[in-house]
Amino acid sequence: MVVKEIMNDSQFQEELNANGMKLVVVDFSATWCGPCKRVAPLYDQLSNKYDRAVFLKVDVDKCQETAASQGVSAMPTFILYRNKVKVAKIQGADIAAVESKIVQLYEAACAASGEDCGVPGQMDLNSFIMKTQCEALNDSDDHPLSALIENSGYIESDCDQQLILSLTFTQSVKVHSIKIKAPKDNGPKSLKLFINQPNTIDFDAATCNLATQELELKPDELDGKIVNLKYVKFQNVHNLQIFVVNNQTDEEVTRIDSLDIIGMPISTTNMGDFKRVAGKVGEAH
Repeated sequence: MVVKEIMNDSQFQEELNANGMKLVVVDFSATWCGPCKRVAPLYDQLSNKYDRAVFLKVDVDKCQETAASQGVSAMPTFILYRNKVKVAKIQGADIAAVESKIVQLYEAACAASGEDCGVPGQMDLNSFIMKTQCEALNDSDDHPLSALIENSGYIESDCDQQLILSLTFTQSVKVHSIKIKAPKDNGPKSLKLFINQPNTIDFDAATCNLATQELELKPDELDGKIVNLKYVKFQNVHNLQIFVVNNQTDEEVTRIDSLDIIGMPISTTNMGDFKRVAGKVGEAH
């Protein structure tokens, strides 16, 4: 994979528009920047290693408007995008940190670019789930939540039908819809969805508290059919908690084979990006 050099501001936007769900990695650099020159060969190596991502290099002196609009204040700065949304930013010549972020996002981006999530303008948010911060209540030891979110198996309830899944995202997201695959007999039926709870909600609170939305799933919606949410209520989600009240036929345990969260990450503004600068564009003090 060849790193493409961006020659002007309009070309940068064209590249983002053209690459949709692909992971786009951008090196914001300058010819006068020593660390930029040192890290450039390593950046080239990444482009060869992750050949289904798109690698761009932006000269901040040639593309001053782009550098300013993306909050670039020091050289080099690496920003990763999906569907024109900024999903990660690394400031400085830390190529290991850049690769770590690529690894985190690469597989999901490759899958999404080859298989549409089913909702125009949205993406599968599962790559934004912070696996170490997720928790389930009443999941069985043999089939825990970790198997579900790592795509290594299914989750099953333990001592009765009910489950609580607590999913934390690496950044704020908008949640548009969900897709569930589960058996038609003991797949989930009644769901209560809660957002931005300070802690994992317990069963008593989940039963009594007002949910952000309640869903009643039909058996034919358990084959990965898109289930739309009240999008206006899920515009700034840090964590999503799903209370499975029961299953389709009152079987002893409930099973979920896969769960996809569909939406968009929110491109947030970090005020630390807007440092006072002087001299050349992007030259930090």
